Amino acid sequence: MNITDIYTIFKKSSGINTDTRTILKNNLFFSLSGENFNGNKFAKQALEKGATYAIIDDKDYIQENTILVKDTLKTLQELAKHHRNHLNIPVIALTGSNGKTTTKELINCVLSKKYKTSATKGNLNNHIGVPLTLLAMDSTTEIGIVEMGANNFNEIKLLADITSPDFGYITNFGKAHLEGFGNLDGVIKAKSELYQHLRDHNKTVFINQDNSKQIEKSKNINKVTFSESNNTDTNISFLRANPNVTISYKEKEINSNLIGSYNFTNIAAAISIGEYFKVNTYDIISAIETYTPNNNRSQIIHKNNNKIILDAYNANPTSMKAALESFDAIQAENKAVFIGDMFELGETTKEEHQDIVDYIETLNIKHSYIIGEHFKETAHNHKTKSFIDFHSLSDSYNDKLSNYTILIKGSRGMALERILELL
Repeated sequence: MNITDIYTIFKKSSGINTDTRTILKNNLFFSLSGENFNGNKFAKQALEKGATYAIIDDKDYIQENTILVKDTLKTLQELAKHHRNHLNIPVIALTGSNGKTTTKELINCVLSKKYKTSATKGNLNNHIGVPLTLLAMDSTTEIGIVEMGANNFNEIKLLADITSPDFGYITNFGKAHLEGFGNLDGVIKAKSELYQHLRDHNKTVFINQDNSKQIEKSKNINKVTFSESNNTDTNISFLRANPNVTISYKEKEINSNLIGSYNFTNIAAAISIGEYFKVNTYDIISAIETYTPNNNRSQIIHKNNNKIILDAYNANPTSMKAALESFDAIQAENKAVFIGDMFELGETTKEEHQDIVDYIETLNIKHSYIIGEHFKETAHNHKTKSFIDFHSLSDSYNDKLSNYTILIKGSRGMALERILELL
């Protein structure tokens, strides 16, 4: 069965599903396999739960209403690409080392004031999530917003080929996934695969005109620019972050619910894109001011007379340094930090963790807690308390913090939101 035939089946279905726990009636089920499981084993269960067809790639699991293909993942990607070619809508693709999901949510919030948008759910931004995002778009969708993540070369290229974006935006180039990219130059090369796709297809990029590296890498592409200077398409000025980010746009002060000066460019990009798509200025401002982060991303939580900045969704050297710099700028008498390990840094792991500890110890912070095997191996002074994991911290934590401003920051695998239970 070719992709056109599968597409006909998809169009008659109630949507794509890859998880038997959430099967809906008339879903088209894809039996995706992983390193430790064979997805074909779940085809029978999916059909019993109401799926109309199950796509499989192992002939041992053929039964009524299964469709045998060579590779279920590649078929899913081909189907998404085929569907994209039938969607007569603009699609915005974004990637970057930090701030992808927050920026995507902001863009969606702004554009949805005027359009029926369809955007990546959560951070489903990989070789599976991007196809599923595209396949969730239908005839009612007016603008698509697709987040793209990568931890190795040619992954953004693949996702861009599937998505065929009309517009692109790269949040920044930072020290993330160094295990796969090797160094910052590798990160820049990998993320710039989006620029290359836009260049090759004569599409348009949104550019932070204040970022010289992005300007350098986006030569010969149609541009829509934003900046704090006046010689760009959209002018947005940073005012302060104490801790919430406040900006100036069209002589109006916008107070966001986002913390940290590093979120300024995320907000500015969303405003620029909203302005390009002719969203009303009042609606743009309303969208920025009402957007509230969740899922442990730059959340402010008040507990036991403490103001807690919970930013425990992800961390890499660039985002960690930015969070600490922003935290240092907050005006507060009593400060404490709980910092967790950063992952996927390869050969630079020891060096990057030591750099963060060295920086923390230059700040005016009364209590510093570093958690994880990597931070445990760093050299630090007696004021910095180190713990090999969360359980070690939990077992020995006895400080009574009150009237403190507290930053909690670490990689997702550290699950540092559990620290809220200790405070």
